[in-house]
Amino acid sequence: MLFSSLFFLFAFLPIVLILYNTVCRKTIMAQNLLLLLASLFFYAWGEPKFVVVMLISVTANYIFGLIISKKAMGGTSKHYLILAILFNLGILFVFKYLNFAISNIDKLFNDLVSQTEIALPIGISFFTFQAMSYVIDVYKGTVKVQRNPFYVALYISFFPQLIAGPIVRYSTIEEQIQDRNVTFEGFSEGVRRFIVGFLKKVLLANNLAFIADQAFSITGTSELSVTFAWLESLAYTL
Repeated sequence: MLFSSLFFLFAFLPIVLILYNTVCRKTIMAQNLLLLLASLFFYAWGEPKFVVVMLISVTANYIFGLIISKKAMGGTSKHYLILAILFNLGILFVFKYLNFAISNIDKLFNDLVSQTEIALPIGISFFTFQAMSYVIDVYKGTVKVQRNPFYVALYISFFPQLIAGPIVRYSTIEEQIQDRNVTFEGFSEGVRRFIVGFLKKVLLANNLAFIADQAFSITGTSELSVTFAWLESLAYTL
């Protein structure tokens, strides 16, 4: 689901905001549950099976956080931190870089290994590194381990930054997950920032992308003039 899609703008976002400020208004637990379910639905909109990958990541990092916190006194937490990092990088490698590695092996050894049919889950880099940062911060002692698995899941899957970032440190939103106060001024500022970002995306980025895509589609360098190459570079940058 894209932020600029009609379904997000006129169905998903309004429904979430209305439920958040009416039905779920009384307790932070209800609001968090709504945001978690909305985030999972948001991610599942494009390809439901990839939600399983994210939930596996959430579960594993939640457990790693608990173990590392428990083992910190005994001095063995570093071993579990290494396991957590290897696990997260392993997920990233399998889904994002395995086929790339196989293609390079095939070039060296004449199609030694067949390409897999593993598809790339959208936003996997963002939620993987975000989950890993939580475990690292628990190891460093900069944040307290979160014993509520739903709060960890909300932190990792929160839909406003799930598919396009930025990567948010757990320490940045730790307090707001458990206790937050929505004001009219804060909500108004959020709406303003959303509109500005939306206009940048729809009016500028989407239109400049046509120029960049056209240049990237040219296979022969002789067909690409110097002027158009510079124009494409500028369009792609913007």
